[in-house]
Amino acid sequence: MVIKGKSVAGAKRLAQHLGRKDTNERRNEVVEMRDVAAADVQGALLEMEAVAAGGCPNCKKPLYHASINTRAHERLTDEQRMASIDRLEKELGLTGQPRVVVVHEKNDGREHCHIVWSRIELEKMRTISDSHNFRKHEIVARELEREFGHERVQGAHIERDGQPRPERAPSHKEHQQAERTGIRPKAAKELITRLWNEADSGKAFQAALEKEGWILARGDRRDFVAIDPKGETHSLARRIEGAKVADVRERLAGVNAADLYSIPEARAAQREKERAATDERELAAQARARDMSRDREAQAQADGYFKLEKANRADRNAVRLDVVKEAAEADRQQKQQERQERHEAASRARQEAWRAKVDENNPEKVNVAQKGEQVARRGLQVADRATGAVMSLADYMSGLVSGHSKPPLARDREGELAGFIHDDPKLRKEQQLARYAAIKADRDAEKALDRIEDDMKQGRALSASDVQNLTQAHQETLRKFGDDGMRQLIDERQKHRERYWRSDGRERE
Repeated sequence: MVIKGKSVAGAKRLAQHLGRKDTNERRNEVVEMRDVAAADVQGALLEMEAVAAGGCPNCKKPLYHASINTRAHERLTDEQRMASIDRLEKELGLTGQPRVVVVHEKNDGREHCHIVWSRIELEKMRTISDSHNFRKHEIVARELEREFGHERVQGAHIERDGQPRPERAPSHKEHQQAERTGIRPKAAKELITRLWNEADSGKAFQAALEKEGWILARGDRRDFVAIDPKGETHSLARRIEGAKVADVRERLAGVNAADLYSIPEARAAQREKERAATDERELAAQARARDMSRDREAQAQADGYFKLEKANRADRNAVRLDVVKEAAEADRQQKQQERQERHEAASRARQEAWRAKVDENNPEKVNVAQKGEQVARRGLQVADRATGAVMSLADYMSGLVSGHSKPPLARDREGELAGFIHDDPKLRKEQQLARYAAIKADRDAEKALDRIEDDMKQGRALSASDVQNLTQAHQETLRKFGDDGMRQLIDERQKHRERYWRSDGRERE
């Protein structure tokens, strides 16, 4: 529990503070107004102030304002609150005096109450003393903590038990000052303490303050004070951690107070700085606005130029479009031809490599293959035994394409028939015949390839009937590649046999 309070003046200002709801307070309730005729807080306080002005004109602070603050989880009941107020009233010697009680609740749930007493004792028309009031606050707070079971707060005046004096909490005036300037007491203390520790003399400290936008000024009640950039006054002894008034006087002994601004002069200087800074910011904003306007105009001109240039470029491109398309098409055809040539060269290289590998793996076949080298160099010949005509494989395949050969097997019809078993006996028979014909054609093609391979090894002309018995796919290869196509078919059969026998040998092992 924390209890604060002091003698004050200004009933109207205090009433406005007690009735405020624009900060972070969600409840503002008048709990009691005792021994006053007015019906509202402001009227009650003005009434107390009027009594003091009539009975004790020498009393400058006729009101005593106190507050009782607890943690959010240590809320007081109505009975505990009134008991606490009565206990504080008795300790301060204000028993029976007119009073006003207002309860505030913050948005975070923390509750505190304000009490305002009249210090004027009507029977004797004298002012009740407020001496040692801080000590009396702590006495009541410690007793109430023990009575209500609240957590203890270390004070500065009683029950220290060897504990160091706690750091002074910011006053209400300092909180209001922070709300006006935006400079929190803790931040101001950290800044001035750092400058104080870094400076080795009073002149250096003064220069450091001015560099941060503060002014070292001549105080009214103190030797030196600091004026912040907003024109508010700060006591150096309260803003320098670990320093006392004597330490401040000793460090600043080399600074002539007569050469410093007074507090009103320092505030005027800060206001002038703020006005100059505002004017500078406004001029800078105006300059930025002019620059942005010029940039927009320049951008608009550039956009117009770019649009015109884009239109001209589109016209030029339209004129050259046909030429570019023709060049691109020619380049595409050339690249396609180059790719075709590379593909054919790679195919021939693979065939030569395969032949070399076959010869290397089968040296006994080299002599047989040499017998047909002359025939291979002059090209493969096809002999038609029925007519006795001998021609090159290419010429024979041309004749075969022209329609002198037997038509290929109708594979599409065969595949259609082989896809399922017909219920119609006639169609089922046709299906079986087609299957037999396909099997026979494949066998005839295999036998023809065996005979062609043997003719090529012996260097003999190929038989026209063997060529005709090849499958349609084989004949298509021969029409496309000629002699190389025939050699490719034979090489593929050889590779197939070698793979078969190698796999068969692994199975036997």
